[in-house]
Amino acid sequence: MRLCAAAALAWACGCALAQPSFDAVRSAYRPSDVAFVDRHGELLQTLRIDDRVRRLPWLPLDGLSPALQAAIVVSEDRRFWLHSGIDWRALARSAISNSRSAISNSRSALGNSRSALGNPRSTFANTWNKQTQGASTLTMQLAALLDPALQRPAGGRSLAQKAAQMADAGALEARWTKAQILEAYLNLVPLRGEIVGVNAGSQMLFGRHPSGLDSLQAATMAVLVRAPNAAAAAVSRRACELLRELAWPCDGLDAVVQQALQRRSGPSLAPALAPHAAREVLSEAAPEGTSQRRRRDLQAPGSVRTTLDAAVQRQAIAALNQQLAELQGRQVGNGAAIVLDNASGDVLAWVGAAGDGAAASAEVDAVRARRQSGSALKPFVYALAFEQRLITPASLIEDAPLRLAAGAGTYAPQNYNRDFKGWVSARVALASSLNVPAVRVGEMVGADALFDRLNAFGLRLSQTGGFHGPALALGSADVTLADLANAYRALANGGQWSPWRLWPSSAQAPAPRRVADAAAAFLVTDILADNTARATTFGWDSALVTRGFAAVKTGTSKDMRDNWCVGFTDRYTVAVWVGNANGEAMRGISGTSGAAPAWRAIVQALHAGRPSIAPLPPAGVVRASSSPGWFIAGTEPPLDDGGLAPAPIAVRSGIESPLQGSRYAIDPDMPPAAQRIVFSGEPGRWRLDGRWIGRGQRLTWPPWPGSHHLELVAANGRVIDSVRFDVRGAAVKAALKPATTSSRTAVPSRHR
Repeated sequence: MRLCAAAALAWACGCALAQPSFDAVRSAYRPSDVAFVDRHGELLQTLRIDDRVRRLPWLPLDGLSPALQAAIVVSEDRRFWLHSGIDWRALARSAISNSRSAISNSRSALGNSRSALGNPRSTFANTWNKQTQGASTLTMQLAALLDPALQRPAGGRSLAQKAAQMADAGALEARWTKAQILEAYLNLVPLRGEIVGVNAGSQMLFGRHPSGLDSLQAATMAVLVRAPNAAAAAVSRRACELLRELAWPCDGLDAVVQQALQRRSGPSLAPALAPHAAREVLSEAAPEGTSQRRRRDLQAPGSVRTTLDAAVQRQAIAALNQQLAELQGRQVGNGAAIVLDNASGDVLAWVGAAGDGAAASAEVDAVRARRQSGSALKPFVYALAFEQRLITPASLIEDAPLRLAAGAGTYAPQNYNRDFKGWVSARVALASSLNVPAVRVGEMVGADALFDRLNAFGLRLSQTGGFHGPALALGSADVTLADLANAYRALANGGQWSPWRLWPSSAQAPAPRRVADAAAAFLVTDILADNTARATTFGWDSALVTRGFAAVKTGTSKDMRDNWCVGFTDRYTVAVWVGNANGEAMRGISGTSGAAPAWRAIVQALHAGRPSIAPLPPAGVVRASSSPGWFIAGTEPPLDDGGLAPAPIAVRSGIESPLQGSRYAIDPDMPPAAQRIVFSGEPGRWRLDGRWIGRGQRLTWPPWPGSHHLELVAANGRVIDSVRFDVRGAAVKAALKPATTSSRTAVPSRHR
């Protein structure tokens, strides 16, 4: 009858009794943090995307400590398990208490009491507004949390609002179980500051999961539900009273309260295995400008599934941290790694920052940062040359000092150890990462063609091939670790490229596109897996050697700023970078001592149960009996050449010096004899700007400012070769010092 009366009053006030179901409320709940799980459903990371409130995932009642449940019920509604939404007994006590308080107040203010007696309805409403908080049950409080119209205003609820709240509480009790009411209340109740729900309150205030709260913490939490902004002394006093009501001791309570109220709201207690990957998924799923509805969908109960594998992620983190610890004292602060599934392109591990320097650069995702790639680009140079039939793995290439025109000076590549090997096969040159042969091969294919090929492999290079010039073959361009790993994955897939993916999208994956000849990709793969061929530089027992098949390449950028190791097995592609997020140079780091040990540790862990198996050769690839390794059919060396290419490779015939487009500068402080320009090339006659100046294979010339056209002419009058070059300097007299080549000689990175 009483419940019906309250309902009738609510109806008379125009308040609806319809209440959502428990399942609907739980489904509509939106955490402030998005949960990211791996491919098997294991929680990897949470990422906050709502700065207004702090709500963590919905917790079922059995995930909350019994102490917390008991403290909340005793503090807020001790007859919760007995009443049907409205505690009439408590309401009666509150009314009597309110009446006594009103009478007491009237004695001190007779004039006000007379006014109140003239308006008894107003007196009843005002008394209720001021004193009925203690009579509000958990169910009534939940009704107010579910209906913004019933939220308590600053001046207190009106009689109509209170009646509607009571009616809604009765409707909730009719549809929900007591356990559901308590569970919803504990997940929706506001606490101190931005915190909503006991899950967020427990983790933010106590650094504990709600299931582990002890009696002192539970009592403190219960008091904060009643008075979220109370001072520490008031919280301690009320919490101790509550503990005594529950027959629990108060020992140590003050320290617990002080620590809770002084604790700064930080990250949740969820694992933090993949923060950069989570941000990457969020940027893909809900980039800037995405509708609020789409972002709310990400906050829905449940989690965002990624392609990551928690076990592989942990292996990559452990391998990086171990290697960075080994490199202490060499000024190496950061590392990153990515692991791709060759077949699907799924990202199995994404470590954007590792090591002691990771905290200082937590916002820098080194998997996505663009850095100079070094020798890691060499396999694509050779693959293009193989494909164009310019060389074979057995072709001899001279590893000797080389000077090429580059911009305002000349480019003089050096090997990592400042040593030259003489004539070496392309197989040894690539496997041992020799710089000069790579530059020679790069000149053969051309910078523009190489630039286009690298972009076809998804490296997204900026500028142009002409901008990078010969240095492009040695990795002067900036790339990301993710793009570089996926380019190597294309080699592993026989020259077919497809994008990697970090989260399963509903959109159909694009079909792979061919970016390189399968035969050329196989030749490069075979070379990168040849430990004998790489022994020239790396030795027989380097960090590049694995138990099973693996094709791998290292790279070091200019001034030791970046160190890379990228390679693939039959199932996975693994890429590792070590360096410093702030761009500082490392000390004494090479390809095999920097990133390679971490790369090998990850590969060995991935194949702990099954060794990697070498790929089968594709159609059009043959093995020559006269030379080790494989060849594109029709390019294998004949039996009588000792297994070497028919002829050594030269970058240019005709004029060897000066090079096309060279620029020279006259230096007035240098003696004339030191500034003569050397013309060299095949035997013939030399013609400069239309005038004959000499004959032979070598000639010196005192330079004159201006643009010049040099020709080398055969005995029969045929022009063998011609180049154009510039000499810069002020107008000079004939007696003035001759010119010399620019002192700005471009010395390349120590690539390896």
